[in-house]
Amino acid sequence: MSSFFTGKKILVTGATGSIGSEIVRQVLLQNPSVVRLYSRDEHKQFMMEQELRGSEKVRYLIGDVRDLSRLSSAMEDIDYVFHTAAYKHVPLCEYNSFEAVKTNVIGTQNVIDAALQNNVERVVLISTDKAASPSNVMGATKLLAEKLMTSAMHSKGTRNILFSSVRFGNVVGSRGSVIPTFISQIENGEPVTITDPEMLRFFMSIPQAVQLTMDAMQQMMGGEVFILKMPIMKLGDLVDVLIEKYGNDKTEKKIIGLRAGEKMTEELMTEAESAYAEEKENMFIVHTLHNLPGEDFLEFKPHNDIKGWDSSSSMLLTKEQIAKMV
Repeated sequence: MSSFFTGKKILVTGATGSIGSEIVRQVLLQNPSVVRLYSRDEHKQFMMEQELRGSEKVRYLIGDVRDLSRLSSAMEDIDYVFHTAAYKHVPLCEYNSFEAVKTNVIGTQNVIDAALQNNVERVVLISTDKAASPSNVMGATKLLAEKLMTSAMHSKGTRNILFSSVRFGNVVGSRGSVIPTFISQIENGEPVTITDPEMLRFFMSIPQAVQLTMDAMQQMMGGEVFILKMPIMKLGDLVDVLIEKYGNDKTEKKIIGLRAGEKMTEELMTEAESAYAEEKENMFIVHTLHNLPGEDFLEFKPHNDIKGWDSSSSMLLTKEQIAKMV
C-alpha cells in the first residue's frame, strides 16, 4: 500500500529517544527507501539495531546535532527530516543553560543549514508546550528553535524545501517523564515526590505524539506550528491513580515544591498566536503571515474563538479517565 513515505529517504535526529524511536518504527511500516537513525548514544543505537535486526532499510549513524559537518554528511540525499534531538529536562537546562542553547538552538540551526545544503524537501521540529510564553531556559531555547524553523522559510531562497514545528505536551511513558519516575518510586517503596498536587499539565500518548508529527510532515505548507488538542491532568490526581494501581496503603506522598524553572500551569498556544490559528478536528495550526490561507492574510479568519490556550482553562480528566490513559 502506497503512503506519503513510500520510497522516501528519511533521517531522524535523536532517533534513539522515546519519540524518535517510535517515529522510526512507524515510518518503517510505510515502505520507505531508507531510514537513517542519527543520535550520539552508541548503546541506544546498539539496542535499536537489536530490535530492528534484519531490516535492510535502516542505517545507524552516531553523531551530534552540534556537529554541522557530520550532520550534513548524514543528510546527503535525504528527502524528509524529523528533528527530535534536544535537551528536555527543565531543571537540568536551568542549571546548564548554555549547553541547552548549544543543542536546542545551535543544533536546530545546524539541522536547517544541513538540510539547505543537501536540498532536503521537508523538515519538522519537535517542540514543547513550554515554548509558549516560556518561563525557563528549556522553553526559551525551544521557542527560539521554532522561530529558526519559521525564519528558514524566508531564507531558503529558491530551494524547494519546507520547515515546520510541532508542539507537544507531556508525553505519557516517555523516558524521563513523571509517570515512569512515580511508578519506580512506588514499586521501590519510596515516597512519591510531588512538586505540587494542584499543578496542571497537558498529556499525550507516544502514538498521539508520533501521529501528530507524521500528519504535520504531510500537511505542512512551511512555517507553521502544529498543536494537538490534548487533555489536562492534575498532578495530584495522576499520583492517586498510580498509587491505587501500583502501590498500597503504605505508599506515602512527599510534596517538594516547584523545581527551578517550573510553573503551575502550561500554555500550548498564546493569545497572539490564536489570532493566526486554524482549528482542525484534532489540532490547531498556527500559521505565519506568509503562509496564511487566502491571498491576503487580512482575509484569514481563524476557525475558533479561543484566545490562547492554557492548562487552567481546559477540561480536566477525571481519575477514571486518567486510569484508562495510563
